[in-house]
Amino acid sequence: MVGIATVESLHAEAAELTGLDDFGQQDYLEGLRVLLASLEEEAGLTQAGVEQARAELTEILVGRLLSERGWADHPEYADVPVERPVFITGMPRTATTALHRLLTVDPAHQGLPMWLGMAPRPRPPRSEWADDPYFRQLDGEIGAFVAERPGYLGVHHTAAAEVDECWLLMRQSLTTFFLEFSYHVPAYAEWLADQDLRPAYRRHRRNLQLIGSTRADRRWVLKDLGHTLGIDALLDAYPDALIVQTHRDPTTAVASLCSLMDKYAAGTSTVFRGDVIGRTALEMTHRGLSAFAEKREKYDPAHFHDVWFEDFAADPIGVIEGVYDRLGATLTEQTRERMRELQRADDERRAHRYDAADFGLSPELIRDRFGSLR
Repeated sequence: MVGIATVESLHAEAAELTGLDDFGQQDYLEGLRVLLASLEEEAGLTQAGVEQARAELTEILVGRLLSERGWADHPEYADVPVERPVFITGMPRTATTALHRLLTVDPAHQGLPMWLGMAPRPRPPRSEWADDPYFRQLDGEIGAFVAERPGYLGVHHTAAAEVDECWLLMRQSLTTFFLEFSYHVPAYAEWLADQDLRPAYRRHRRNLQLIGSTRADRRWVLKDLGHTLGIDALLDAYPDALIVQTHRDPTTAVASLCSLMDKYAAGTSTVFRGDVIGRTALEMTHRGLSAFAEKREKYDPAHFHDVWFEDFAADPIGVIEGVYDRLGATLTEQTRERMRELQRADDERRAHRYDAADFGLSPELIRDRFGSLR
């Protein structure tokens, strides 16, 4: 077992970094204790892994402090509408990132930039970001993370200034699928599977209201593969949401996910490698998809729109037109051209090779586990 920190020392460090001490309601503490114990007892962390985990846990608490301060300083946030938001979810490695990035270039939309997901506050003008100390710090940290993992950007686009997944907000409640993606934490995963996620989604919405208070007229477009586990809580918090579910052959998607997890965890663990990553990716993905399929049936079909990877790869703008049609929105020619420009840039950067066998998996094993789930 390795020592990372104590719950008390993590809070003290976050308070020292921010000069703040209001962490809000204490419903997150159980998850923090479970996660910390799982990291120390199961994750097999190297020294680099210990440092990464300590930094991430501190970041989570810093995010809570900044949200609480933002809500106190801007009480008008509570009146900010979040109307007909779009949530992209589904199987990992199914073009969710590409779809998300294209949809958020529309000036009528807004996404969650990574740095604002980590340091919530009313979204400042883009021209002021470089002067913000939190942005500068996070930009440097993300640059260092990518530099230590050659080829990572060819697999998954990551930048402080660009849209990212809204697990960054869910993790404030210590209830995010992403932590299973990052570390070998089976006890935490078991705990998470039994949690009522409604409080976490209510906090998620309050954060969107705060961040979006300077752009209240723009539709939120968000992405998090963990939403497959939270459909009930999501639709409780966002009753008019459109959920875009992406689909792909799981034999390809799971192998690609394993490769991404391997790159993300490089050098941080003595156990989260090879076959362990393979089993984790297989079960994590199956759990999310099966839960989503079971619960989706009880809701109005108007809440959902399906996108197949093959269709998106062949005609991304055509697929996006389908999303706009479902929203009753207009896709302008100017926005189409902005989407095409971004797509060309992303295509030039993308490069990813992987093999399920490197992670103890085979196409037959994956097909047997998923059956008809996509």
